Formats: sequence, structure tokens, C-alpha cells
Amino acid sequence: MKPMFAKAKTQPVRVIYAEGEDERVLHATQVVLEEKLARPILVGRPSVVEARIKRFGLAIKAGQDFDLINPEDDPRYRSYVQSYIDVAGRHGVTPDAARTVVRTNATVIAALAVVRGEADAMICGVDGRYMSHLRHVREIVGFLPGVSDYAALALMITSKGAYFIADTQVRPNPSAEELAEVAALAAIHVQRFNLKPRIAFVSHSDFGSYDTDSSRKMRRATKLLKQNHPEIEADGEMQGDTALSQAARNLVLPHSKLEGEANILIMPTLDTANVAYQMIKALADALPVGPILIGPSRPAHILTPSVTARGVLNMTAVAAVEAQERAGRQQPTLFG
Repeated sequence: MKPMFAKAKTQPVRVIYAEGEDERVLHATQVVLEEKLARPILVGRPSVVEARIKRFGLAIKAGQDFDLINPEDDPRYRSYVQSYIDVAGRHGVTPDAARTVVRTNATVIAALAVVRGEADAMICGVDGRYMSHLRHVREIVGFLPGVSDYAALALMITSKGAYFIADTQVRPNPSAEELAEVAALAAIHVQRFNLKPRIAFVSHSDFGSYDTDSSRKMRRATKLLKQNHPEIEADGEMQGDTALSQAARNLVLPHSKLEGEANILIMPTLDTANVAYQMIKALADALPVGPILIGPSRPAHILTPSVTARGVLNMTAVAAVEAQERAGRQQPTLFG
């Protein structure tokens, strides 16, 4: 994470936290300020935030060290309601519903702040269900041009290195076309960590050893990625150990286009991706970072309730660097 932290410090951007009253967010906010990683904006009730800062012994103050959006009484309330109607009115959101939601839903407030240009990136998901947050981000933030849907990229930092797994949260059974899209988007994010993307499309099959619907899907996804992005180092379909061992891969396919260990593992379904992620986290005592949401039109990331204060801090750096690149119009591109 050191390269990411170093980049974030070069040009601090505005990061808004939907769950600004949460202890983990408040602890992370103090470190963000100490490290000068970003300019925090919290969504929360002033009295609650102030009381919890005092209870946790933190040395930060709303209005002085960070900005605070009070969902119960903010002068921008009416304009936020109108913004919500403008972006979500065709998703079944009535004016009456919009007025209630903008008072009560912190994720909606944070997403609106980003699309209105009042924040550069958002972080939510510390509390509540992932899919509920995802629904609001979808309807308000939207997608990058040409992207069909979001995907979640989970980073696992282990004693052997850093490995990214997709899609751990969003697409239940993605098509070959979707998997190729996810792989290309994942490669962009991995470059931000000063890593060269090496992609493996993971399967129960090793380069045609099985002929099943799943193996054919992964084979086709590999072909599509190579056609659309020949500059990306990728291969498949292959088994997990083949993806992570050059020696094992040489025994199966000596002339594979993938060199060394894969650092991006594209899984055939959400089940396989999420199970692999959870097992690696537990068995390898790995440090998880993310999930990193890939595909939104602006930097927006949905964490999970198990995240720690350190996890919020790490994702702040990820979101900040992404926002820097967007501001510099360097996104989305691959390899220069």
C-alpha cells in the first residue's frame, strides 16, 4: 500500500464517508488528517459525531479539521432533493420519497455529493447490506462509458505477495463478455499499485482438460480479452495452482502467454470468487483491501461491515488516487 499512500499525499482530494458517525470511520479520519491523505467530509449528526470523537479520545473537530454534512439540517437539503429526483426520477423515485431518502440515507447523500462535484470520491458500506448500497450507487453515480455493470475487486496482501480476485460481490454468473470486461477494468486498478497486471482466468479446467459450460466460458473470456486488449498479459482457462506457479504452468502449457505468477484471478462466478477470497483471508492470515468497486463513472467504493479502521484508511488512499487520475483525465486508459 505504500505506493498508493505516497500518490494520495501528492494532491489531497475530497473523500466523503457515508457512515461518518461510525467509530472506524472516525478513527480512520484522524489518521487521514495526520497523514494528509485526503480532505475528509463526513455524513453525520453533529451532536453524535462530537460525542463519539470525545468518547474515543480523538483529536479532530468538525468544521475545523473536516467538513460535516448534517442529514437532519443542511442548507443544501432542497437542492440535494432536486438532484436526487433528476438522477433517480426514472428509477421509480417520487418527489415525496426523495425528500425522505435525502434526510435518512447517508449513502444517497454521499453519492449526490460526488455527482454534484462537492466531493471527489465516496466510501460507504461500513454498515448495512452491500446490495442496498450498490443499488443507490448504481442509480445515482452510474457507469463509465461502455461498461455494462459494476464488479468488485478484492485485494489480498499475503506473505507471498499481493493478489486481486474478481468479482467477489456483484455479478452472480457473468458471461464471457462480462468477464473480459471485468479483467480489463481490473488491470487499470492494479496499475495504480505500481504492479504489472498478470491475469489468469481461473477454472477447474487446465487449457482444455475439461469441456464444460464453465470451462468454455473462461476460454472464451480469455480469447475476448486478448482480442480487445492484446497489451495485457493474460491467459486461461487454468486451474488455481497453474495460475500461481510458473513451474506448474510449464508442465501443462510451456508456451503460455502468462509469465510468472498471476496477480489478478478472474473467477467464473460470484460464488467461486467470494469463497476463494474468504478462505484466503482466513487461512493465509491475509490483509484484505477493498472491495474496490470497478466501473462507476466517479470513484465510489462500497466496503463491508467486517472492515476495520485500517481497512477504511487503505480504501481512502485507493479512492483518492483514483480521483486524482480522474481529475487529470488519465482514466480509463491501459498502459499509457
